[in-house]
Amino acid sequence: MPRGDPSPKLAITVDPEIHEDIVNAAAREGVSVSAWMTSAAREALRRRAGLAAIRPWEKEHGRFSREEMDEARRGVTAQLRATRRIRRSA
Repeated sequence: MPRGDPSPKLAITVDPEIHEDIVNAAAREGVSVSAWMTSAAREALRRRAGLAAIRPWEKEHGRFSREEMDEARRGVTAQLRATRRIRRSA
């Protein structure tokens, strides 16, 4: 009998071209394929939520300028680098 709150399971099919990349990426990060896929899905969902959140703002104020988008990309890149450094040191 499983203890606690076991995670729900998904059975997925991936293209053969990406399968090896997924397995290798998980191995490089020292995590299971399940953990890697969960992280990838979480990031994709977070990105979609972020894009959905800016749509109403853009509808009211207009699209972001190239300069604003470049500044946002620099900020996100800096955050990702900091996050990766924290994970590696943990």
